[in-house]
Amino acid sequence: MTRKEILDTAEKMVNGDRQDDYGTPERNFERIAMLWTHYLGSDRLNTGITPVDVAAMLALLKIARVASGHGKSDNWIDLAGYAACGGELQSAMMGVATQEEDKGE
Repeated sequence: MTRKEILDTAEKMVNGDRQDDYGTPERNFERIAMLWTHYLGSDRLNTGITPVDVAAMLALLKIARVASGHGKSDNWIDLAGYAACGGELQSAMMGVATQEEDKGE
């Protein structure tokens, strides 16, 4: 795709389906900001954001979309995917072997 095609597609999505499904970007971003603020807390901002935090925050993004009242099945699938990635990252950070690693796979 060219830059123009990408921008044209993004414009259609931002001003069309996404806005119809999740509300205005301003309202959706407000909801996401509120969830991320609560998740991070004041001390988290001082210590840095980890890959596990990113997975959790992306999951909260999907929760914000569901909270709009127009959640779609792909939101739930993405949420499960972010949770799975976050769980694996957390295990790796803590030095916990996965079941596959335990089996030697």
